[in-house]
Amino acid sequence: MNILVINTGSSSLKYQLIDMANESVLAKGVCDRIGLEHSFLKHSKTGGETTVIEKDLYNHRLAIQEVISALTDEKIGVIKSMSEISAVGHRIVHGGEKFKESAIIDENVMKAINDCVELAPLHNPSNIVGIEACKQIMPDVPMVAVFDTAFHQTMPRHAYVYALPYEIYEKYKLRKYGFHGTSHKYVAHRAAQMLGKPIESLKLITCHVGNGASICAVDGGKSIDTSMGFTPLQGLCMGTRSGNVDPAVITYLMEKEKMDISDINNFLNKKSGVLGISGVSSDFRDVQEAAENGDDRSQLSLDIFCYGVKKYIGKYIAVLNGVDAVVFTAGIGENNDYIRREVLKDMDFFGIKVDWDKNEVKGKETDISAPDARVKTLVIPTNEELEIARETVRLIK
Repeated sequence: MNILVINTGSSSLKYQLIDMANESVLAKGVCDRIGLEHSFLKHSKTGGETTVIEKDLYNHRLAIQEVISALTDEKIGVIKSMSEISAVGHRIVHGGEKFKESAIIDENVMKAINDCVELAPLHNPSNIVGIEACKQIMPDVPMVAVFDTAFHQTMPRHAYVYALPYEIYEKYKLRKYGFHGTSHKYVAHRAAQMLGKPIESLKLITCHVGNGASICAVDGGKSIDTSMGFTPLQGLCMGTRSGNVDPAVITYLMEKEKMDISDINNFLNKKSGVLGISGVSSDFRDVQEAAENGDDRSQLSLDIFCYGVKKYIGKYIAVLNGVDAVVFTAGIGENNDYIRREVLKDMDFFGIKVDWDKNEVKGKETDISAPDARVKTLVIPTNEELEIARETVRLIK
C-alpha cells in the first residue's frame, strides 16, 4: 500500500510517497514558489539523484499534477501510474475542538476545517487548497486529514482553559490548543519502543526544538500539557516568536510605539525571539557562531532559550509526578549538542544525567544518558510524514 503524504504551504507543497509494507520512503520532494515566478519541483527518488524541474506552477492543482508526473515518470518515478497510490494523507495545522483524532475527509470534515480558518489563518487556508487540488486530480482516492492539534485534545480542562471570563471560552473557543502534535506523538511512541516498555506505563517529556519549539508532557501516551497555546506564539522564546510575555507589555508597546493590531502581531511573531534579542539572525547556527565570537546579545538569546526549555522540563516533571525519559527532536533538538548540553546540565536532582561524549551526535536516534542516570535522555529524529501515513492507513482500513 502506497500512501502519498502532502504538506501544503501558501506557496509550497512538500510530499513523500511511502510504501507502508515496510514503511520505506519511495520518493519525496517539494514544489516551491507556487503562484510566483521561477517556480520549480525538486524531486528525489530514494537511492537516486535529486532532480530539479523548472516549471510554471500557477496554482496548487498544477503542482499536484507535476508531483504525479514525477512519481510516474519512466526515469525518475517510482510507480507506473496514479492507481498505485492507495490514499493521500494531509497535514492540517488546526482542528480546533472538533477533532480529537485524524479523520477521513468528506464534506463535513471540509466544513469543519474551514470553520477553523480563523484559528489558523496562515495555515489552514493553504491546507484546504492542497486538499481541493488533490481531489481534482484524484477524485476517487481516499484522503485523510491529520491534525497538529489533535494529539493535545487529551489535555485536562484545567490545563487548557485560560483564566479569562469563562463565557469568552464558550463564545470563541479561546483556549490552549497546542501544536506539533504529530511530531510529539511519533517520538513518544518511538521512545517507548527504544525503552522496551509499553507506552501506557511511561511518563515522557518530548521536546520539539526547532525554529518553532514546543515541549509536551506525555502520560501513558497521552498529551496532558504542552507549551504552545491558542496560537504557536505562546511558550518558549523561538526563532522569531517572543513566547510568553506579560500581557500588559502588549498594550504598553502599542501605546508607546503607536502600533496597531497588525503591527504588534508582526512584532511578536516575526521580529522577536532569538532574532530580536541577538539582532543577528533567527537561525540558531548563525547566532551560536556569533556568540562563540564574543557577541554578548547572541549569547544572551541562547541563554534565554535554553533556560526556557529547562524550566518547562522541570514544570512538566511536577505535572507528571516524575519522568521516565526526556526526548529531543526536530532540527535543533536532533542536531545541536550545545543546546542539549545547556538545557540538561545541573539537573542531577531529577535523575537526569547525560554522557557528554554521547551527546556529541547529530541527526541520529540514540540514548545519550549517563550509565547511572535514573531518567533516560533520548535523541529521536522526528518523522511526521510517517506518522501521517500510519494514521491514513489506520483510517482507510
